[in-house]
Amino acid sequence: MTTISAGQAVRVQNWEMLDEVRSGLARAQKELPPKYFYDLAGSLLFEEITRLPEYYLTRVERDLLVQYTPPLMTSTGIRTMVELGAGSASKTRILLDGMVRAGAGGTYVPIDVSEAFLSETASALHADYPGLRIVPVTADVSRDFQLPRHDGPVLFALLGSTIGNFDEMHARQLLRRIRQLMEPADRFLLGADLHKDVGELTAAYNDAAGVTARFNLNMLQVLNRELGADFDTSTFLHRAFYNEQLHRIEMHLVSSVDQVVTIPGMGRIALGQGETIRTEISCKYDRAGVEVLFSAAGMTLEEWHTDDLQRFALAVGRVAP
Repeated sequence: MTTISAGQAVRVQNWEMLDEVRSGLARAQKELPPKYFYDLAGSLLFEEITRLPEYYLTRVERDLLVQYTPPLMTSTGIRTMVELGAGSASKTRILLDGMVRAGAGGTYVPIDVSEAFLSETASALHADYPGLRIVPVTADVSRDFQLPRHDGPVLFALLGSTIGNFDEMHARQLLRRIRQLMEPADRFLLGADLHKDVGELTAAYNDAAGVTARFNLNMLQVLNRELGADFDTSTFLHRAFYNEQLHRIEMHLVSSVDQVVTIPGMGRIALGQGETIRTEISCKYDRAGVEVLFSAAGMTLEEWHTDDLQRFALAVGRVAP
């Protein structure tokens, strides 16, 4: 990533980021794209979040993957796995082990917005899977991207409830984009967080150790570094709550004072005391909602697996006939 000090002109490679930030901060409810959480520091903080006692999602999803990966790999003969939003690929090792043990595995394509973190992940996996071809792709999965040469069948995996970060329209667009890359023998594996007790949901995004708050505030550090902005993180507070009308967690940064922030190429942004910048949504699903999502993308729900407490689901889809 390019380092830019405050006052420098915005570099050419940051114009796309500048346009997205300008658009988001111009809205009545100011917002920033959650993909800007994931510089190296943000990716490491998120990995720390997944180990917190309040954050049940990773543990439950991992248990489901351990249980259902072997039969999935055996029955489909997957030769390539494409993971969207790969991060550290910690849970991916379960899938890679299953693919290798099934005897058909050949290529793993992790896709993520953080090039530095993706490079570290790929290096670690190269050491542990010397017979596997690993081809990292730095890309934003919410936009069109190119896949490297690969053999089929392919498993496209979107884990960790990442789908929840997209509203209904953008979630459908993402799945249509994946569907366009799929052949009839391919599969799509989705990890989806389910509707549940509001207290359990809000605790997962308001951990006692404050790691999620640091993760949220880190986005402002990313904007300072990448765009030369002058956000003072000490004047912002983390807030996460459940929006009952829209069935989603919302994560915000709350301005604790009246302030003006300057971003080169944008000018001055006024924030009133108590005004918020929304940084993430995390939509919650049920089986009917996932079926509608798959159908709108041209897929059929083939398998549905949940834990005993119905907290999280693994859904397997294929191209609709």
